[in-house]
Amino acid sequence: MFNIARQHNFKSSFFPAKSLILRLASKSKSVEPMDGNLAAAYIGYALSDTAFIYPITPSSPMGEVVDEWSARGIKNVFGQPVDVTEMQSEGGAAGAVHGSCSAGSLTSTYTASQGLLLMLPNMYKIAGEMMPCVFHVAARALAGQALSIFGDHADVMACRTSGFALLSSGNPQEAMDLALVAHLASIKSRLPFVHFFEGFRVSHEINSVDKIPYDKIKELIDQKQVEKIRKAAMNPEFPHMRGSSQGPDVYFQIVEAANQYYDVLPKYVKESMEEVERITGRSYKLFDYTGPKDAKNVIIVLGSGGGVCEELVNKMGEELSLGVIKVRLYRPFVVEDFVNTLPNTVERIAVLDRTKEPGSVGEPLYLDVVTALDQVNLRDKMTIVGGRYGLGSKDFTPAMVKSVYDNLVLHKPKNGFTIGITDDVTNTSLEVGEPINCVPEGTQQCMFWGLGSDGTVGANKNAIKIIVDNTDLYGQGYFAYSAHKSGGLTMSHLRFGPNPINSPYLITHANYVACHCPLYVTKYDLLKPAKQDAIFVLNCPWETVEELDKNLPGSLKRRIVEKNVDFYVINASKIAEEVGLIGRINMIMQSVFFKLSKVLPEKQAFELLKKAIKKSYKKFGQDIVDKNIQMVDMGITKYKRISYPESWKDAELEEPEDLSVYPEFVRDVVKPMSSLKGDDIPVSKFPVGGFLPLGTSQYDKRGVAPKVPKWEPKNCIQCNLCSFVCPHGTIRPFLYDEEADKNSSETFVGLDAVGVKGRKDLKFRMQVTPLDCQGCGLCANICPQNCLEMIPIDESKKTEIDNWEYALTLPSYAHLFKRENVKGSQFYKPLLEFSGACAGCGETPYIKLITQLYGEQMMIANATGCSSIWGLSYPNTPYCKNEEGHGPTWGNSLFEDNAEYGLGMAKASKHQRRQLRLLVDEALECETLPKEVRDLFSKWEENMWDLRESKKLADQIKVAIKPYKEECELMKKIWTKRDLFAKKCQFIIGGDGWAFDIGYGGLDHALASGEDINVIVLDTETYSNTGGQASKATPRSSVAKFTYNGKPTKKKDLGMMAMTYGDVYVASVSLSNLNHLVKTIKEAVEYPGPSLIITYSHCIAHGTKGGLTTGIETQNLGVKVGYWPLYRYNPVNKKKGKNPFSLDSKKPKIEGLFDFLDKQARYRSLKSSFPEQAKLKQQQLKEDILDRYNGYVRLANAYKKKK
Repeated sequence: MFNIARQHNFKSSFFPAKSLILRLASKSKSVEPMDGNLAAAYIGYALSDTAFIYPITPSSPMGEVVDEWSARGIKNVFGQPVDVTEMQSEGGAAGAVHGSCSAGSLTSTYTASQGLLLMLPNMYKIAGEMMPCVFHVAARALAGQALSIFGDHADVMACRTSGFALLSSGNPQEAMDLALVAHLASIKSRLPFVHFFEGFRVSHEINSVDKIPYDKIKELIDQKQVEKIRKAAMNPEFPHMRGSSQGPDVYFQIVEAANQYYDVLPKYVKESMEEVERITGRSYKLFDYTGPKDAKNVIIVLGSGGGVCEELVNKMGEELSLGVIKVRLYRPFVVEDFVNTLPNTVERIAVLDRTKEPGSVGEPLYLDVVTALDQVNLRDKMTIVGGRYGLGSKDFTPAMVKSVYDNLVLHKPKNGFTIGITDDVTNTSLEVGEPINCVPEGTQQCMFWGLGSDGTVGANKNAIKIIVDNTDLYGQGYFAYSAHKSGGLTMSHLRFGPNPINSPYLITHANYVACHCPLYVTKYDLLKPAKQDAIFVLNCPWETVEELDKNLPGSLKRRIVEKNVDFYVINASKIAEEVGLIGRINMIMQSVFFKLSKVLPEKQAFELLKKAIKKSYKKFGQDIVDKNIQMVDMGITKYKRISYPESWKDAELEEPEDLSVYPEFVRDVVKPMSSLKGDDIPVSKFPVGGFLPLGTSQYDKRGVAPKVPKWEPKNCIQCNLCSFVCPHGTIRPFLYDEEADKNSSETFVGLDAVGVKGRKDLKFRMQVTPLDCQGCGLCANICPQNCLEMIPIDESKKTEIDNWEYALTLPSYAHLFKRENVKGSQFYKPLLEFSGACAGCGETPYIKLITQLYGEQMMIANATGCSSIWGLSYPNTPYCKNEEGHGPTWGNSLFEDNAEYGLGMAKASKHQRRQLRLLVDEALECETLPKEVRDLFSKWEENMWDLRESKKLADQIKVAIKPYKEECELMKKIWTKRDLFAKKCQFIIGGDGWAFDIGYGGLDHALASGEDINVIVLDTETYSNTGGQASKATPRSSVAKFTYNGKPTKKKDLGMMAMTYGDVYVASVSLSNLNHLVKTIKEAVEYPGPSLIITYSHCIAHGTKGGLTTGIETQNLGVKVGYWPLYRYNPVNKKKGKNPFSLDSKKPKIEGLFDFLDKQARYRSLKSSFPEQAKLKQQQLKEDILDRYNGYVRLANAYKKKK
């Protein structure tokens, strides 16, 4: 039976009439949507003379905006633009801050996590010398068993003995207000401050923020104190000395002499809070209490968790006799103010820490609270327990707060508890009940399931701005992403309402749910967070009830009926394709949102949406603007409302997947995480130390490409170029014999294989895996015979999923080809496949090729960056094993230390193999050693440092010694070390941010070591992983974050610098010349010393016309015009009396340079924002390129002249 008439409170308005009455007429005109980063940076810019910046997620946007404002000439409250300088590392930034403070400037910096720890040595110096400054910190987890870019307080807690005052904010509004408090109090006290807030949860949450005007800020500055600070600076006209070396007779006393300044610091913080209240009306105290005056139970917390607790207290505080104290000033911890904030009636206290201190009796805040109460003799008069929550941005909800309360009121409450996980190992966890809806009355909650790079997140950010700027409503937006660089899941959580919204957790009671990717209907529980009677909008090709009944899973159909959703569908993907913007469905879905939600009058909504489109897409050209506007117009007319049958409530449920067929780790971890059930996985299921097996990405099967290649064998010349350039290893050549041909399906068609010595019976087929392909089209673009056609994925899936599975069962014939050439290499299984890199990535083809050449012997040290994220984002890794079970072993330490990390690996491997050599030497002295083993051992000693020969001999030795492994203790020892017979090939991999900047010192040292290491620099000419900031690899005139007005200096010539050592193999390569690439890698690996290969890696951050699908074409043009030179410096040739330097690219056709630059937004955009600078800097870039080329020519010719 169809439910024709459906009532819904969205019908007349997105907000019920009652809510409209409740709107706050007093909402300030200065209220703007902004995130915590922007709010803090706004204040930091106002009160700084200088700023020193370095990118690290999630604090980078703060540095980006202050750089942009400075470039635009925006003045601070002192009447000048801030002098902003990007440094080579966070340690460098802190050193520069120290120097700037020493010279009398008011200085700020912005950082997080490992970056803050790199600043720590300077922080002790700055505090010790009593220098006012502010570090704004988007607090983030520290890398331990794994990297986590998400928020907690581990980094800040590591700094609590530094002497910096620590001031905490819990939402974007507080980030602005308390940033101002930090700067004002720092000036007053002459002491440095860390102002911190949770990374992502606050730093990236968009909320309605009442912006404080700069003229009001200026009124609060103690100008006399500023002058005192400036006069205390280092100045040869008033000279003094600082930074001495002190002995044990005086050091202690001088440390204690600063006590008086820390004693009065809280007074200055209070004064500053009162001043901020005077101009804003918003009140802050060192410790803020919310709850009943006579509460018996109190929760104490730092940061955004306080907002969650406050919501529950506002809803249930009287009933539970529960209050919450939000700690603002954490260092110094003022006992008197803390005790005075506690209700006199308190009997039980729960302290929540967003960090873990292994081995301690409790976490930091808990210990401070216990100590404070002990000092005033209250410790024994109440129950105090502590617990951990929210590590690595684990969501913290009102239901969890309720669980903390439930534990607290037990007769024997659990101490040292955890909340939000299931700890079945040490049993610390508390159980959590059903979600509790605590958002302010009238708040509407909207959730959007998007596909990375489809524009959903950007469109939702625009929606918040449109609504907040043009209504009396407050807004909040938070965006969650999968680890895939593009093509992954995105979840947008939007809230709008008549009252300020401080709900720092994910939505669990959504009024509006939109799914922008039809694949998700079978992957995720889309309507789990939906309320009764919610609107549900699905982008899909199914437009009738019959089609939906056939394609929707039974579980979703049941949810639809159970929650009585108002169901709409639209084929947005088809509209986008018709318009000519394949995959970019964001504006279509956004128009449907405004149409159905009625959050704004329809006419006004679409006028504002189109205005936002013009602003957002202007830099991409009028054609893109017009197409997006066209999609808006089509979107509001093409959606359909579905009257679904009541019978769906009894829809047949799909059979659960048989997980028993998978390896244990995949079954227990990978599969649940891929279904967004990672929060439910108990502690016992995880291997300790963060270790995991190879090849887990093969189970992902995302199937997100709109179109995938179809191989047409008719004209194929079997060159394998398509496989070679494929970034994800999803198109591969296979060879098979007549028997395999007979057993294959009718669609598994091949050609007679060519170039196979002695096997004319073999057939050749180029096979695609559609569920793993990202649809970039690089393969189709490089094919010289046009044998690849991009077809809809649904068409490909009908046959190619099974064909791929069949191809994987075929035996390998790779050994019939020379491995180290373009064609032959591709018959070897790539031991890097199905990564989470962007579709069309310019980094992965290089590493994939290296795994095909040397993968079974590779040890990899990988710097943090794009290559570490697509290389291993838990639990998925694209690195995999070959048929023997061998494959790359991979590790990531930090960003800055990768060269040292890899050097340590190489030294350890070398040392262990020498130990094996000693055992083999001893065995060779044994007269009873069998001749076969003796001969192999002798041959191995001659070839132990030869990569290929040692591997061949290792395989033979293992077979030969196995029968004798129990004969004596010596043979037992050799057998246990048998894995060391094959030489390991040490690779050190990272991006230009690592190699050119933060890790350069270590890289230089590793190259100077003389050790047999192979360094691969994936040069995207920008910090691509942190959002596209400039590095020393960024060429002059390129616009990047931190160089808003175009980079003013030339690109660092890392290769030339490495050549000065004379014994380092150095090369510059590109995907424009594949033969050169293979030859270079072979020479570098065979060279018995350090090698450095710099790769031209096109990147999405470049904004190339046509996108990454034109990556190879772009590289071809870049080499042609001289933008990217090809060369090799091989020290072996020097020993042979030959020139070690070979310039392998032709004379630049420099006249084409400007056309090449115009194809990339990073150069093109400078012309529109700073046209005069663009003209000057791009001419200078041209001169840079010619100077570099002429220098290489001189180097190529110098040896001949010398000879």
